[in-house]
Amino acid sequence: MEGSREVLSGAPARWWHALPDGRIQCDLCPRDCKLHDGQRAACFVRANQGGQMILTTYGRSSGFCIDPIEKKPLNHFYPGSSVLSFGTAGCNLACKFCQNWDISKSREMDTLMDQASPQAIAQAAKRHGAQSVAFTYNDPVIFAEYAMDTADACHALGIKTVAVTAGFMHLGPAREFYAKMDAANIDLKAFTDEFYFKLCGGHLQPVLDLIAMVHHETNCWIELTTLLIPGENDSDGEIRQLADWCFKELGPDVPLHFSAFHPDFKLLDKPPTPPSTLQRARRIALDAGLRYVYTGNVHDRAGDSTYCPGCGKAVIERDWYEILSYSLDDTGHCKHCGTSIAGRFGHFTQAFGARRIPIRIATM
Repeated sequence: MEGSREVLSGAPARWWHALPDGRIQCDLCPRDCKLHDGQRAACFVRANQGGQMILTTYGRSSGFCIDPIEKKPLNHFYPGSSVLSFGTAGCNLACKFCQNWDISKSREMDTLMDQASPQAIAQAAKRHGAQSVAFTYNDPVIFAEYAMDTADACHALGIKTVAVTAGFMHLGPAREFYAKMDAANIDLKAFTDEFYFKLCGGHLQPVLDLIAMVHHETNCWIELTTLLIPGENDSDGEIRQLADWCFKELGPDVPLHFSAFHPDFKLLDKPPTPPSTLQRARRIALDAGLRYVYTGNVHDRAGDSTYCPGCGKAVIERDWYEILSYSLDDTGHCKHCGTSIAGRFGHFTQAFGARRIPIRIATM
């Protein structure tokens, strides 16, 4: 936690309480940061200002882009649609392999970011034809109030909402947060607490508890992603344990994505993940009973595509973020045999494609 006495600006935050010694405690995530006046929490964006918790990044973004929904990655949530993506700054984990470390570890972005109200974001999504808005790039857990207000504005205009998150959040706030999300991709970074503690500065069990809660207690569609790092979380045994937990706790229909690591931030001594590791992990998870298992960050048409659990035919053929063929009806049933594919589907005409379009949004 930072000991700065700077004058902070922002919006009132939720999920905190006063302590007898004059500090306040943040109740949003398992870090339970205890803050003196002027101090920031470990995430850097939640702070004690005069005995009140504020969110310093409310209304501020590190940038806005229109992306394919497959980039989140979400393969069973309105495939081929476009999504307006944005994030803020900071993070409540400390992953040594962070792929967005320039955003998540920023200490200077409070005054450097684009600004937009929740209503302006929703209107921009509508204007650009995006079917959903994604809270991504850094973890929306730490800007939950901003994300939830934006979700309300989006839903008022018929726009859906997506959270891309590591899921390190207390269950009480999480129930409120995910009640406003239509879909989420949640990182299940590994299946050992040692990995979470050593490489992320967190713990495994709170993430497992949150994933189970979202799946069983909310209407939010979820998909999981595991970034496989050579020598850290890519053994057959650990992958099998992870897949077995998913099958037993979530059932066979929650999609699981295995993504390739590339050296970044503080983990530069590990080699990139070979495609063969992703393919091996995919086979293990399929053998465990999971129906929808994908490979990511590599060109692998077999691992990118969705197969019907009924007839085995490819119902969505993909190459990375490109959809090559689509064989589902508007309700998500296989056109070959009529089997229902798990997910959220609608009328499909033409895929948005692999484009990434930066946009600007009017200031607040």
